[in-house]
Amino acid sequence: MKVVVIGGTGHVGTYLVPRLVEAGHEVVCISRGESQPYLPHAAWNQVERVFIDRAAEEAAGTFGGKIRDMQPDAVIDMICFTLESCQHLVEALRGQVEHFLHCGTIWMHGHSAQVPTTEDAARQPFGEYGIQKSLIERYLMREAHLNNFPATAIHPGHIVGPGHIPVNPAGNKELDVFEKLAKGETLNIPNLGMETVHHVHADDVAQVFMLAMANWSTSVGESFHAVSGAALTLRGFAEALAAWFGQEADLNFMPWDQWKETVSEDAAAGTWDHIAHSPNASIEKARRLLGYTPRYTSLEAVFESVQWLADHGEIDIS
Repeated sequence: MKVVVIGGTGHVGTYLVPRLVEAGHEVVCISRGESQPYLPHAAWNQVERVFIDRAAEEAAGTFGGKIRDMQPDAVIDMICFTLESCQHLVEALRGQVEHFLHCGTIWMHGHSAQVPTTEDAARQPFGEYGIQKSLIERYLMREAHLNNFPATAIHPGHIVGPGHIPVNPAGNKELDVFEKLAKGETLNIPNLGMETVHHVHADDVAQVFMLAMANWSTSVGESFHAVSGAALTLRGFAEALAAWFGQEADLNFMPWDQWKETVSEDAAAGTWDHIAHSPNASIEKARRLLGYTPRYTSLEAVFESVQWLADHGEIDIS
């Protein structure tokens, strides 16, 4: 098929585009600028690169038409963040594509009532990002079921891989957290460290997209989580990372109001977003209907990312 990937040079696209090429598809990668994928791959030599400023084209009402005029069989949209943006593209592609795949997020669930959270759980999103992604998913599923628009939604967790800073055991992306654990220093953890984060390697997200395309009749009109097999508590995450560094974790648990005063405002906001969601998503549906088997556990994916950061001088774990 001819597959147009919107936002194809990001972390997931780094793995997804080569997978598509190797599967025999003709691939067009849409990006705003001449950004390069995070890892090199010979498959990119066979990819058509098209540079489009999505925001500007949407403002002019021409983005959807430009994608339609490429005559794709399938469109994978990695960078749609508002309902209006999705509606614009769907209206342009209606009756013109065999498959439309949207990249959502497990944050569409908001906080969980029962874990692991399944795709059919009641949505309780909060925060603009999660709310918009939830609205997009609801719209696409309605269009699929009522108007035969061939949509599938894939919902990743915290994406990690080489070149990507993982969400750390403090629930943010501050690099010094990894260094403290590597050096056996005391790490402050909010509350009791029992909130959760749910990572996924970018290549495993790419795997779910590929499986959804390969199982068209099963995946159209459905949503699937793309996460590792199990979430991590902040405490367990910190202990496992420290052990990987050859250390015993020295953790200091602090009430939230005290802990947030020990970090920057941005770090506190990042942590609050993560622990307020505390995602723990089920992959049973993707496993049962698509045959999804993650290559990486959460820890394996994080270890690979942290090693990359160390190898490139981003952190000191000596």
